[in-house]
Amino acid sequence: MNQAGITISIIVACVGAIIVLVTLVQPKPDPSAAKPIRARRNVATQFLNPQQRLWGLIGLGLGIVLFAVSGWLVMLIAAPIIGTMLPLFLSKGDAPQKIARLEALETWTRSLSGLTVGGAGLEQTLQASLASTPEAIKPQVSGLIARLNARWPTREALRAFAEDFDDPTADLVVVHLLLKEQARGSGLAEALDDLAAIIFEEVKVRRQIETDRAKPRTQVRIVTIATLVILAVLPFLGSYTAAYATPFGQILLAVWMVIFAVLLVWMRSISTGKSAPRILVAPEAKEQR
Repeated sequence: MNQAGITISIIVACVGAIIVLVTLVQPKPDPSAAKPIRARRNVATQFLNPQQRLWGLIGLGLGIVLFAVSGWLVMLIAAPIIGTMLPLFLSKGDAPQKIARLEALETWTRSLSGLTVGGAGLEQTLQASLASTPEAIKPQVSGLIARLNARWPTREALRAFAEDFDDPTADLVVVHLLLKEQARGSGLAEALDDLAAIIFEEVKVRRQIETDRAKPRTQVRIVTIATLVILAVLPFLGSYTAAYATPFGQILLAVWMVIFAVLLVWMRSISTGKSAPRILVAPEAKEQR
């Protein structure tokens, strides 16, 4: 079999392997979806998420194809790494989801205020709020109600709710509810109304910040896609890139790719804000810090 036949066979085999592996790594329903968000996040940071694994396998397949066609070993090494990191550079982040949750929290806070005026106890008010809870925070509120139904102490259930939400604004709501649970007095409805107004203003501010940060993120995506296209065609530019086919050229190309990746990470970090410190932090979280 000639060289062209061997190359075609390798490409067909790689495409078939990618199809099989993509099928195997499709995400399955998570049976632990009811667990706190913080716990799931800590586990998720130890491994690549399904999307990263999928793109990593696609990158590996493309790297094998490029190596088989061009003989550039650096493509075989760099392609799966690039594929693994690609979702991080192309994604919009979790800011839209956080803003949607804040809007839902404001709606839920106002509904709590209305239910509190009715004179019901705190536990009954929380349970009655589930029916009108927005979908964006329904898992967290459902977890709170489930703990109350399981005879958890109200304070522990509320603190667990704050851990599920993992947001300083949600901590403010929980602090008001904890004070209500301790004092069992009046005035909670007015405090919740004021707090809902504060959340409403914070949502507007975060939306404006997210709009400003979207511009550099778009630039990063454009630069990333353009760079990947150039890398993919680089081995086929003939005499223009023949120097990179040598062992020293491969090392030099790898160095350029690492430097460029560092610059992309820096550009991405500019458009990513840091979360504000929380008010309620679990004791074990404090020890880890």
